[in-house]
Amino acid sequence: MNFMENTKELVLIHADMKQVSQSYAEGVNIMLTPQLYTMKREEIPVKYSYQAKRIAPSLFEGLLEEPEAYKYFVEKEDEAWLFIAYNPEEIKAILEKKGILPEQVSKIYFAQQAVEHFSRPVLLGDKEALVNLGGTMTIIPQIALNADEQSMQITRDFTPKKGVAFEGRGKSFISTNEAYTLAAICALFAVIYFVEGSRYGGDGEAQEAQMQTLLENYPSLQSSYTRKSIASKYKAIDTKERKKRDVIKSLSHMIFKGSKLSSLSINDNKFKAEFACKDASVTSKLKELAKKEKFNTSKIANSNDLKIEGTL
Repeated sequence: MNFMENTKELVLIHADMKQVSQSYAEGVNIMLTPQLYTMKREEIPVKYSYQAKRIAPSLFEGLLEEPEAYKYFVEKEDEAWLFIAYNPEEIKAILEKKGILPEQVSKIYFAQQAVEHFSRPVLLGDKEALVNLGGTMTIIPQIALNADEQSMQITRDFTPKKGVAFEGRGKSFISTNEAYTLAAICALFAVIYFVEGSRYGGDGEAQEAQMQTLLENYPSLQSSYTRKSIASKYKAIDTKERKKRDVIKSLSHMIFKGSKLSSLSINDNKFKAEFACKDASVTSKLKELAKKEKFNTSKIANSNDLKIEGTL
């Protein structure tokens, strides 16, 4: 419900910010500077954000200290995915040091998400500035700015549509007006649910009448044995399709940086997939993933590419 989040004040969080004196009783949104997150852009052949999020940790291998402490945010850009790694505990420590309690924070955003709003530099303390350099938010020394260049401040208008929150945030910061709004929405949904329920109840009676007519016209369907045979037939088909979907899902998890699915064939009995691998380390990692799924692997001659096969 971003329309509610936009009503909250947006505070830019950076290492040199001054102590906060305001209480933020109704909650506050924060925007992090690149000091508090690590960013990458990658063209990854996935369609959904949950798929991109699964491979995010592998993209930051070797870049993060204590990688297990990090969480990941992903967002689709024009031709690529934006990946951001952030450490919630590090952020909480800085907030508490500056006078903001973690439970006061409603949503967390990243400066990179609002890059189009940064038309001028934002001064961070006395020495650094946050600037938009070719579409990437970057921190530079203020001495590098032009002497006549005007600075700017962020406002609520900078609030992106999508953000993250601290896990287990126990306190709710929905204001009274927002609570009334939510109550009205819930009441509206209750009315819709009642009307739709009544309609579908009528539809159910109509369907029952149609089924009775069908049974009368085709007596063989009234046989319990016949109905069970039909159900068994379609259950077998559904089972095969489920197995195919499970295999495809498993193979999609094997697509990561340096690994690309180049071909896939699948039928009711078996499947065969070929992966193009950037180097031997990618091939080795792919073999381990296939082994966990109990798939068979074989290396393609004169390359690092890998063939993965299995039965359904």
